[in-house]
Amino acid sequence: MATTDTQDLRERIGRFRVLIVGRANAGKTTILQKVCNTTDDPEIYDTKGKKIDAAVVKSTIKRGNHDITNEMVFKSNSDFVFHDSCGFEAGSAEEFEKMMKFISERVHATKLKDRIHAIWYCIPMDDPSRTFQRSEEKFFSECDTGQVPVVAIFTKFEALRPFAYGEIKKDIKGLSAEDRSQRISQRVEELFKRTGVWDRLCDAKNRARPKCHIRLENMNKPNVNCDALLETTTLALDDEELRLCLVSTQQSNTELCIKCAVG
Repeated sequence: MATTDTQDLRERIGRFRVLIVGRANAGKTTILQKVCNTTDDPEIYDTKGKKIDAAVVKSTIKRGNHDITNEMVFKSNSDFVFHDSCGFEAGSAEEFEKMMKFISERVHATKLKDRIHAIWYCIPMDDPSRTFQRSEEKFFSECDTGQVPVVAIFTKFEALRPFAYGEIKKDIKGLSAEDRSQRISQRVEELFKRTGVWDRLCDAKNRARPKCHIRLENMNKPNVNCDALLETTTLALDDEELRLCLVSTQQSNTELCIKCAVG
Protein backbone atom coordinates (compact mmCIF):
# COMPACT_ATOMS: atom_id res chain seq x y z
CA MET A 1 0.00 0.00 0.00
CA ALA A 2 2.95 2.24 -0.79
CA THR A 3 0.78 4.50 -2.97
CA THR A 4 -1.69 5.39 -0.22
CA ASP A 5 -2.79 9.00 -0.66
CA THR A 6 -1.76 11.18 2.28
CA GLN A 7 -4.97 13.20 2.16
CA ASP A 8 -7.03 10.02 2.27
CA LEU A 9 -5.02 8.89 5.31
CA ARG A 10 -5.70 12.19 7.04
CA GLU A 11 -9.44 11.85 6.50
CA ARG A 12 -9.56 8.35 7.98
CA ILE A 13 -6.91 8.60 10.67
CA GLY A 14 -6.94 12.30 11.47
CA ARG A 15 -4.00 13.33 13.60
CA PHE A 16 -1.47 10.93 15.12
CA ARG A 17 -2.61 10.42 18.70
CA VAL A 18 -0.19 9.59 21.55
CA LEU A 19 -0.80 8.92 25.23
CA ILE A 20 2.26 9.87 27.24
CA VAL A 21 2.60 8.33 30.70
CA GLY A 22 5.11 8.95 33.46
CA ARG A 23 5.79 10.44 36.84
CA ALA A 24 6.25 14.13 37.48
CA ASN A 25 9.70 15.31 36.34
CA ALA A 26 10.12 12.35 33.99
CA GLY A 27 10.75 14.81 31.16
CA LYS A 28 7.43 14.32 29.36
CA THR A 29 6.86 17.94 28.32
CA THR A 30 10.42 18.26 27.00
CA ILE A 31 9.94 15.13 24.87
CA LEU A 32 6.73 16.47 23.34
CA GLN A 33 8.37 19.83 22.64
CA LYS A 34 11.31 18.11 20.94
CA VAL A 35 8.98 15.94 18.86
CA CYS A 36 7.15 19.05 17.69
CA ASN A 37 10.34 21.11 17.36
CA THR A 38 9.29 23.90 19.69
CA THR A 39 9.97 25.39 23.12
CA ASP A 40 6.41 26.69 23.48
CA ASP A 41 3.78 25.19 25.76
CA PRO A 42 0.96 23.27 24.11
CA GLU A 43 -2.57 24.54 23.63
CA ILE A 44 -5.15 22.43 25.44
CA TYR A 45 -8.60 21.48 24.14
CA ASP A 46 -11.52 19.57 25.61
CA THR A 47 -13.25 16.68 23.83
CA LYS A 48 -15.52 19.12 21.97
CA GLY A 49 -12.57 21.03 20.56
CA LYS A 50 -12.98 24.03 22.87
CA LYS A 51 -9.72 25.65 23.93
CA ILE A 52 -9.05 25.59 27.67
CA ASP A 53 -7.08 28.24 29.53
CA ALA A 54 -3.73 26.71 30.55
CA ALA A 55 -3.94 28.43 33.95
CA VAL A 56 -7.22 26.62 34.63
CA VAL A 57 -5.63 23.29 33.73
CA LYS A 58 -2.67 23.89 36.03
CA SER A 59 -5.01 24.87 38.84
CA THR A 60 -7.07 21.67 38.55
CA ILE A 61 -3.90 19.54 38.50
CA LYS A 62 -2.66 21.21 41.69
CA ARG A 63 -5.99 20.29 43.32
CA GLY A 64 -5.42 16.67 42.32
CA ASN A 65 -7.77 16.66 39.36
CA HIS A 66 -6.76 15.98 35.78
CA ASP A 67 -8.79 15.23 32.68
CA ILE A 68 -6.91 12.71 30.56
CA THR A 69 -9.35 13.24 27.70
CA ASN A 70 -8.05 16.78 27.17
CA GLU A 71 -5.96 17.12 24.03
CA MET A 72 -2.58 18.85 23.93
CA VAL A 73 -1.59 20.34 20.59
CA PHE A 74 1.51 22.33 19.67
CA LYS A 75 1.16 25.11 17.10
CA SER A 76 4.45 24.05 15.50
CA ASN A 77 2.95 20.69 14.48
CA SER A 78 -0.80 20.37 14.97
CA ASP A 79 -0.85 16.97 13.24
CA PHE A 80 0.13 15.44 16.58
CA VAL A 81 -2.34 15.27 19.45
CA PHE A 82 -1.19 14.21 22.90
CA HIS A 83 -2.93 13.01 26.06
CA ASP A 84 -1.17 13.16 29.43
CA SER A 85 -1.83 10.54 32.11
CA CYS A 86 -0.70 12.90 34.88
CA GLY A 87 -2.43 12.05 38.13
CA PHE A 88 -2.43 8.30 38.69
CA GLU A 89 1.34 8.13 39.22
CA ALA A 90 0.92 9.94 42.54
CA GLY A 91 -1.10 7.03 43.86
CA SER A 92 -4.67 8.18 43.22
CA ALA A 93 -6.87 5.11 42.69
CA GLU A 94 -9.58 7.27 41.12
CA GLU A 95 -7.18 8.77 38.59
CA PHE A 96 -5.87 5.29 37.75
CA GLU A 97 -9.40 4.03 37.07
CA LYS A 98 -10.03 7.06 34.84
CA MET A 99 -6.88 6.29 32.89
CA MET A 100 -7.79 2.60 32.58
CA LYS A 101 -11.23 3.55 31.23
CA PHE A 102 -9.75 6.07 28.80
CA ILE A 103 -7.21 3.59 27.44
CA SER A 104 -9.78 0.81 27.08
CA GLU A 105 -12.17 3.09 25.20
CA ARG A 106 -9.50 4.55 22.96
CA VAL A 107 -7.65 1.35 22.01
CA HIS A 108 -10.94 -0.32 21.05
CA ALA A 109 -12.61 2.70 19.40
CA THR A 110 -14.39 1.86 16.14
CA LYS A 111 -12.97 4.80 14.21
CA LEU A 112 -9.20 4.86 13.69
CA LYS A 113 -9.10 8.64 14.21
CA ASP A 114 -10.53 8.23 17.72
CA ARG A 115 -8.00 5.63 18.82
CA ILE A 116 -4.73 6.06 20.64
CA HIS A 117 -2.08 5.15 18.08
CA ALA A 118 0.89 4.79 20.44
CA ILE A 119 1.66 4.92 24.16
CA TRP A 120 4.93 6.41 25.40
CA TYR A 121 5.76 5.34 28.96
CA CYS A 122 8.51 7.49 30.47
CA ILE A 123 10.71 6.15 33.26
CA PRO A 124 13.41 8.50 34.59
CA MET A 125 16.79 6.97 35.34
CA ASP A 126 18.07 9.66 37.71
CA ASP A 127 17.59 7.30 40.67
CA PRO A 128 18.51 3.72 39.70
CA SER A 129 17.08 2.38 42.96
CA ARG A 130 13.58 3.65 42.10
CA THR A 131 13.13 2.83 38.42
CA PHE A 132 10.18 0.48 38.86
CA GLN A 133 7.61 1.82 41.28
CA ARG A 134 4.01 1.05 42.17
CA SER A 135 2.79 3.19 39.26
CA GLU A 136 4.71 1.08 36.72
CA GLU A 137 3.56 -2.13 38.39
CA LYS A 138 -0.11 -1.13 38.23
CA PHE A 139 0.03 0.11 34.65
CA PHE A 140 1.76 -2.90 33.14
CA SER A 141 -0.03 -5.53 35.23
CA GLU A 142 -3.54 -4.13 34.84
CA CYS A 143 -3.92 -1.97 31.73
CA ASP A 144 -5.46 -3.34 28.54
CA THR A 145 -3.52 -1.65 25.75
CA GLY A 146 -4.91 -3.90 23.01
CA GLN A 147 -2.85 -3.77 19.82
CA VAL A 148 -1.49 -0.29 20.56
CA PRO A 149 2.31 -0.41 20.88
CA VAL A 150 3.80 0.72 24.18
CA VAL A 151 7.24 2.28 23.86
CA ALA A 152 9.20 2.39 27.11
CA ILE A 153 11.27 5.58 27.24
CA PHE A 154 14.13 5.63 29.73
CA THR A 155 14.62 9.35 30.24
CA LYS A 156 17.55 11.16 31.85
CA PHE A 157 19.74 8.18 30.99
CA GLU A 158 22.86 10.32 31.32
CA ALA A 159 22.17 10.44 35.08
CA LEU A 160 23.47 6.87 35.38
CA ARG A 161 27.02 7.94 34.53
CA PRO A 162 27.79 9.61 37.89
CA PHE A 163 26.53 6.50 39.69
CA ALA A 164 28.66 4.30 37.43
CA TYR A 165 31.71 6.52 37.94
CA GLY A 166 31.24 6.40 41.72
CA GLU A 167 31.42 2.61 41.64
CA ILE A 168 34.65 2.36 39.67
CA LYS A 169 36.52 5.63 40.21
CA LYS A 170 39.35 3.92 42.08
CA ASP A 171 39.74 1.29 39.37
CA ILE A 172 39.99 3.77 36.49
CA LYS A 173 42.45 6.12 38.14
CA GLY A 174 45.43 6.61 35.86
CA LEU A 175 43.65 5.48 32.67
CA SER A 176 43.43 7.64 29.58
CA ALA A 177 40.29 9.76 29.11
CA GLU A 178 39.13 7.45 26.33
CA ASP A 179 39.59 4.32 28.44
CA ARG A 180 37.88 5.93 31.42
CA SER A 181 34.90 6.88 29.29
CA GLN A 182 34.69 3.37 27.88
CA ARG A 183 34.84 1.76 31.32
CA ILE A 184 32.17 4.13 32.65
CA SER A 185 29.92 3.31 29.67
CA GLN A 186 30.36 -0.39 30.37
CA ARG A 187 29.44 0.10 34.01
CA VAL A 188 26.38 2.14 32.96
CA GLU A 189 25.18 -0.90 30.99
CA GLU A 190 25.78 -3.15 33.99
CA LEU A 191 24.01 -0.69 36.27
CA PHE A 192 21.01 -0.49 33.96
CA LYS A 193 20.79 -4.28 33.82
CA ARG A 194 21.02 -4.49 37.62
CA THR A 195 17.97 -2.27 38.03
CA GLY A 196 15.96 -5.11 36.47
CA VAL A 197 13.48 -2.56 35.12
CA TRP A 198 13.37 -3.96 31.56
CA ASP A 199 12.84 -7.51 32.79
CA ARG A 200 10.02 -6.39 35.06
CA LEU A 201 8.34 -4.43 32.26
CA CYS A 202 8.48 -7.50 30.03
CA ASP A 203 7.25 -9.97 32.66
CA ALA A 204 4.99 -12.54 30.96
CA LYS A 205 2.46 -12.05 33.76
CA ASN A 206 1.93 -8.41 32.78
CA ARG A 207 -1.24 -7.58 30.89
CA ALA A 208 0.61 -4.88 28.98
CA ARG A 209 4.22 -5.14 27.87
CA PRO A 210 6.37 -2.66 25.96
CA LYS A 211 6.99 -3.57 22.36
CA CYS A 212 10.33 -1.80 22.40
CA HIS A 213 12.34 0.70 24.39
CA ILE A 214 14.57 3.69 23.84
CA ARG A 215 16.99 5.69 25.94
CA LEU A 216 16.96 9.47 25.88
CA GLU A 217 19.89 11.53 27.12
CA ASN A 218 20.62 15.23 27.58
CA MET A 219 17.19 16.31 26.39
CA ASN A 220 17.75 19.73 27.97
CA LYS A 221 20.35 20.54 25.30
CA PRO A 222 19.05 22.53 22.30
CA ASN A 223 20.74 20.42 19.64
CA VAL A 224 19.24 17.13 20.87
CA ASN A 225 16.18 15.80 19.05
CA CYS A 226 13.68 12.94 19.30
CA ASP A 227 14.25 11.41 15.86
CA ALA A 228 15.17 8.06 17.39
CA LEU A 229 11.91 7.99 19.36
CA LEU A 230 9.89 8.71 16.23
CA GLU A 231 11.70 6.00 14.29
CA THR A 232 11.28 3.47 17.11
CA THR A 233 7.56 4.27 17.33
CA THR A 234 7.12 4.01 13.57
CA LEU A 235 8.75 0.58 13.46
CA ALA A 236 6.63 -0.55 16.42
CA LEU A 237 3.39 0.10 14.52
CA ASP A 238 1.94 -2.99 12.85
CA ASP A 239 -0.58 -1.03 10.79
CA GLU A 240 1.05 0.29 7.61
CA GLU A 241 -1.44 3.14 7.35
CA LEU A 242 -0.49 4.34 10.82
CA ARG A 243 3.18 4.09 9.90
CA LEU A 244 2.62 6.28 6.87
CA CYS A 245 0.55 8.68 8.96
CA LEU A 246 3.33 9.07 11.54
CA VAL A 247 6.00 9.46 8.87
CA SER A 248 3.99 12.21 7.20
CA THR A 249 3.21 13.85 10.55
CA GLN A 250 6.75 14.18 11.82
CA GLN A 251 8.60 17.00 10.08
CA SER A 252 12.24 16.65 11.08
CA ASN A 253 13.42 13.13 10.26
CA THR A 254 14.13 13.02 6.52
CA GLU A 255 16.09 9.80 6.95
CA LEU A 256 13.02 8.09 8.40
CA CYS A 257 10.90 9.23 5.46
CA ILE A 258 13.43 7.74 3.03
CA LYS A 259 13.75 4.53 5.03
CA CYS A 260 9.99 3.96 5.09
CA ALA A 261 9.66 4.85 1.39
CA VAL A 262 12.34 2.29 0.51
CA GLY A 263 10.86 -0.28 2.89
